[in-house]
Parts: sequence; C-alpha cells; structure tokens
Amino acid sequence: MRTAVVRVNIDPGGELTGESLARGMAELAAALAGTGGEVLGKDLGAVPRFRREVQVLLDTADAAKDTARVLEACACVFGTEPVAGVVTYISRGTDADAHGVLAGFGITGEITRVPGTDGYDILQVRLREADLERVPESRIHTALEASTNCEVRISTV
Repeated sequence: MRTAVVRVNIDPGGELTGESLARGMAELAAALAGTGGEVLGKDLGAVPRFRREVQVLLDTADAAKDTARVLEACACVFGTEPVAGVVTYISRGTDADAHGVLAGFGITGEITRVPGTDGYDILQVRLREADLERVPESRIHTALEASTNCEVRISTV
C-alpha cells in the first residue's frame, strides 16, 4: 500500500477565523487518527485566506475513495464546502512504491530487486509488450527510478 498526501482546501471562501481554524484542525486530526489518517501540522491562520489547505497522510489503495472520506470529514469539522486538491505519494523506495507507480499507469508487472555492484539496488521489471504499446517505456522507467531511487531495467514478456 502506498502513502498518499491528500490535500484539501478547507476554506475556499476565506471566511473562517483563526480560532475556528485551530479548533477545526484539532478536531480533524482526532477524527482521522482513528482511521489511519495523519493531519500534518500547519498554522492555517498564517497562510493567505484563499490557500487554507490541509494535508493528510494516508496509507491507501484507493486514493479517490479516501479523498472523498477526507473531504467529508473536513466538511463536518469546519462547516464549509471543502475542495479537493492534488494527491501525491510519498516514496520510500519500496517494491510497493514500484507497484503503485505501475498501477498509476494502469499496468501490472513482475518486480525483482537485486543488489547492484555499486551499493544501489537494481529493479528488474517485466511488463507485457501490449502495455508498452499504450504507455511509453521512458515514462514508466523515469517514474520507477524516481519512486525507488534504484537502477531500473525493463524487459517484456
């Protein structure tokens, strides 16, 4: 499972007071803690009124579903109509991260990690030829290298 950073603008109208923001952040952290979410600490009162965005860390296999859950919690806690922002992922260089990258492209593959001679791991990734007709190999290669910090070797089956 990958760790997503779910971003939500909790006050698009810029109407909440500093006290409301502080109270809401505490309530949101408590509400999401029981479901595996971690609200990153931020003083929303110190940011521009129309950029009041919370960031929530979640281990998720379905970012869309979990984003909806965070939006619902934000609406309940802050009493606003929050707007979903960009979802990104934290990479720890694991095989799960590599599988998540492949899933992001709508493909699956076999991943084997072997130690390299210079201290860096080598990811050997086997993909279906048909998948590479849909998604350029260079995009997959670059994304895998960035998420795993490994040398990547792609072959087809």
